Parts: sequence; structure tokens; C-alpha cells
Amino acid sequence: MDPSEIRQQIGRFRILVIGRANAGKTTILQRVCNTRENPEIYNSAGIKVGITMLRGEHDIENEMVFRNNPGFVFHDSRGFEAGGESEFDKMKAFIASRSKETKLRNQLHAIWYCIPMDEASRSFTEGEIKFFSKCDTGSVAVIVLFTKFDALYDVAYAQLKSKGASMEEAEEQAPKHAEESFAIGSQLKFLYHSKDIRRPPRRHICLPNMDKDDADCGPLIECTAETMDNEVLQQLFVSTQQTNLELCMKYAVERTLPKVFGPAKTTASEVHEEIILKLGSWFAHIWGVSVLILL
Repeated sequence: MDPSEIRQQIGRFRILVIGRANAGKTTILQRVCNTRENPEIYNSAGIKVGITMLRGEHDIENEMVFRNNPGFVFHDSRGFEAGGESEFDKMKAFIASRSKETKLRNQLHAIWYCIPMDEASRSFTEGEIKFFSKCDTGSVAVIVLFTKFDALYDVAYAQLKSKGASMEEAEEQAPKHAEESFAIGSQLKFLYHSKDIRRPPRRHICLPNMDKDDADCGPLIECTAETMDNEVLQQLFVSTQQTNLELCMKYAVERTLPKVFGPAKTTASEVHEEIILKLGSWFAHIWGVSVLILL
């Protein structure tokens, strides 16, 4: 089944986004959907209920859709810190109910857990530990997004300066130093190896400067695609996202060419036409315009 057939049968890629207020969730979703606009909100019956999610009207069942890329549908779960038992129970019930859906289009396809890093000496909160200890997400891939990661650059800058680096050197080396220090630091050791964490995420990604105009969400897109162990969902995700053309090309070539050149074709033109059609199905956002030109 090629991506165009998958999109017809499943429709949209569904992601649950978890994280407390000011974790940078909306900004990241805007980057993924390549827009500055707020999402449109639809209730479980498909009725539009607003443009922004009001505090008192929050419902995890509501669907957030960006007009710039309606191929993604997002659900928002607010952070559940100490005393947030009700919010945690709602989130668990939502994941459980979606896992029981018989149709793949209604199931949950991925979970992005946003953890902001803009606090000094950031450690995991009680709510975050609770999720990775007690929440069974089944086969749904969980990816931790360490948002606002650029906040650690100042710490790295100070460390480099203390070791004798010049201001220019420290500023240039701070991002890499922050990433290297974080990779061997206590947060990741706790997340993946602590006895308190019984259900660690499959992957994690560090996201700095997502509030900038030139922010790059490519690493998040690639990380999510690589985490998918269901090939159908992987194809749906890659062909739905519109911000990483290189990733579309990579998967299109790797998945398409071996299938095309497997069986013998009668004519060269037949091979060329099949390659164009199959490769093009990975580029849903531009294929409708370009197919007539290519053929």
C-alpha cells in the first residue's frame, strides 16, 4: 500500500501532546504545521468549538487542527502535577479508549511529552515521574521533547568561560557543549535507567529556539518517523508532514525503488510512469499540482 492509499483509508495522523502550561507546545505544533496561526478546535462530534483552547473549557477529546496542514490532528493534555489526579486519570482513560478503537484512523498514533528546560537545575516533576511509571501507552510510541533547550546554553557558556574560553569561543561552543553535557547528565540517566521509571519513552529530542522565525523542527520530524514501528503509520506520518522535504525523498526512494525494479516491466516508459506515480504519493502537499506537469 502506498502513502496515497494509506491517507485515503486512515486520513489523518493523530498525536497526543502532553505538557504543562508554558512548555512550548503550541509553538512546536505551529512549527510542525508551518504556520503562525492558532489551531481550530473541534469537539468529539466534529463540531468546531473555537480557535483557542480556553482554560475552563479544556477537553482532551477535542481535536486541534491547523488549516495549513489538516493532515495532523492533535489532542492536548495539560500537565498533571501534585494534586492533579483528575487530569491524570482523564489522560489515562483517553489513551486506553483510543487503544480499543478498531479502526486505525481513530487510534492514537504517537505521544509527544513536552518537558521545558528553562528552569535552573531542572529535575523531573512528580507528574512526569508518575506518567513514566504508571501510564501504560501500549504500542503507542512516546517521545520526550525537551523544549526551550536553549536555556541550557547560558549554563554551558558560563562553564566554558570558567575553563578559559574567550567570549566568542564560549558563545560558539555553548550549544554543542550543552548537548554533550545533557547527553551524559543526570536527567537522561534517571529517565532511562532509574528504578522509579518503569515505562521509559522510546526516544527523546532536544528542541532549542523553537520560538525563532527560522526554527528547525526537522529533528523532531525525523525522530518521530524513526520511532514508528508500524510501517503504515510511518508512511502516513512522513507523507503528511510538509516541513522536511528531504525526509520525504529519503523514504520515497528507499521504499519505492526496490518495489518498482523487483518485477520485470515491459517498457521503459512503464517503469518511468510507475516511479513518478509512486514517488509522488509521498509528497501529498505538492503532488496534486505537479502530477500533470510530470506526466
